[in-house]
Amino acid sequence: MHFAVSDFLSDIVQNSIEAGSASVMVEYIEENGRLEVYISDDGKGMDAETLERVKDPFYTDGHKHENRKVGLGIPFLIQAAEAAGGGFDIKSELGYGTSVYFSFDLTNIDCPPQGNLPAAFLSMMLYPGDYELGIRRKADGLEYSVHRSELIDTLGNLEDVDSVILARQYLTSLEEE
Repeated sequence: MHFAVSDFLSDIVQNSIEAGSASVMVEYIEENGRLEVYISDDGKGMDAETLERVKDPFYTDGHKHENRKVGLGIPFLIQAAEAAGGGFDIKSELGYGTSVYFSFDLTNIDCPPQGNLPAAFLSMMLYPGDYELGIRRKADGLEYSVHRSELIDTLGNLEDVDSVILARQYLTSLEEE
């Protein structure tokens, strides 16, 4: 079960990476009491039938998790966003990728907490594979962007403990500026 907005975000990004994306872009924007998140990838995409079915909690393609009979990530996200005065949209084209949008009214009592964003961003950067992940973050008085390739170029890799610690410190510092 997803507890925080960052959990939903991590789940969607992981789906993008597992769909063979070479590039995943995230925009995480907080303005005027509203959170809007845009995620786009260049993965394998989905046909129209699959695109509709991913909204059904009792659907899973059976490939990602062979023994799982349900796929709850997107249905829970839709339910949480709508319950908190937000919205959800997903578009996809087979062979070209997928884009997901969701929003929350941050003043709504049913809005889940945002969670630990630096930790979520770091965990997304640490998923295995050869992909680019770009994050653009904007909030009142705060704006930054970071790319996975920049962290790797600076730190040498994201596989040893020292590099991960430095990446975590860097991402945390961006939130504190």
